[in-house]
Amino acid sequence: MRWCGLLTRERGCHVARPIDYGEPKPMTAERVLIRGGVLLAVAVGIGALGGWNKAVRAASDHATLPDAGIVARRMGSLGKQLEAAKGETMVLKLQLERANAILENSTRYQIPADLSAAIYDIALSEGIDPSLGYQLVKIESQFNRKAKSPMQAFGYTQLQLATARFYQPNIKERDLYDRDTNLRLGFRFLNELLTRFNYDIHLALLAYNRGPKRVDQILAKGGNPANGYSDAVLRGYRPMTANPLR
Repeated sequence: MRWCGLLTRERGCHVARPIDYGEPKPMTAERVLIRGGVLLAVAVGIGALGGWNKAVRAASDHATLPDAGIVARRMGSLGKQLEAAKGETMVLKLQLERANAILENSTRYQIPADLSAAIYDIALSEGIDPSLGYQLVKIESQFNRKAKSPMQAFGYTQLQLATARFYQPNIKERDLYDRDTNLRLGFRFLNELLTRFNYDIHLALLAYNRGPKRVDQILAKGGNPANGYSDAVLRGYRPMTANPLR
């Protein structure tokens, strides 16, 4: 809290106007984490300097100036400890961002937190922006693990068995109802389509829905393969990563 002094209320005295510092910024978890990281780095630095100073005093009992080697080693150690503290702060920051994203999307899509976490983590591991992963699963299956289409597509990402066997030759239909297997293969397929269509997200999504060969045929004839599917997926797409499509 900011504190502003006031003059004493006596005859002939006036109360000074308090300084307007504006509304204090809320202490979000991320700000607390970053501030904690800074304090950690400062504490490490003070501790290291204290140790260095002790060594210098000990050396001064026998010589006028500290040994240059001692100084160099202490400063090098200080630098390493500060870098380690920064690294730990960055890791904690990334973990906090992940937790916030998982909870936010769990609430947004009204899905269990463990499913939200699986979509987030597997999408990242397969090179897909998690936001695109959530939208794909929403449009394909409405987050229904047991979804099955008349075209014999299964699970969260509505994979056909032939497509899944391209990545996992011995996979069976029942395996496509496994959450992590379905998400991993579906996101991998979408990632390959993005590469194939030069990261044109509309074409990649249309190929996911209509099949890459069909999209290629339509494009070769000068046609437009759009059928509304890519628009539906992207309607709620809010990129989470700096380079969401690469």
